[in-house]
Amino acid sequence: MQEIKKDYKPLIVAFCCNWCSYAGADLAGSSRLSYPAEVKIIRVPCSCRVNPTFILKAFQRGADGVIICGCHPGDCHYTSGNYFARRRMSLLFSMLDYLGIERERTRVEWVSAAEGAKFSAVMNDFAKTVTELGENKRLEDLRCKN
Repeated sequence: MQEIKKDYKPLIVAFCCNWCSYAGADLAGSSRLSYPAEVKIIRVPCSCRVNPTFILKAFQRGADGVIICGCHPGDCHYTSGNYFARRRMSLLFSMLDYLGIERERTRVEWVSAAEGAKFSAVMNDFAKTVTELGENKRLEDLRCKN
């Protein structure tokens, strides 16, 4: 494990489904539940819209962790999108293992629109995990740094 800098704040990219997880993030905000400001949310129509290259590109551009949030299985607005996402992400985890990126840097969660508290808890837990792992050095592109 790396030595953690005292002022280190991990950059986390969260791909959130428009119909459930993004609404859950909105509920967390309107309920005044906190989660780290370093979590940058990208709204996608469905979790199945997240291509594995998006995750690799996020890591390349300096993300320390990437989380994909979607509807609970069986509750997808597009019927079966989250099943496709789950299958695709299991293949991505194999590829990340091959590349030597810690599995804990990527996560898939199912959060509904009514689960603002769960969204906040998941983001706080994921940020804590990524902070303990330290900076992502594996896929970084030095041209993307400031």
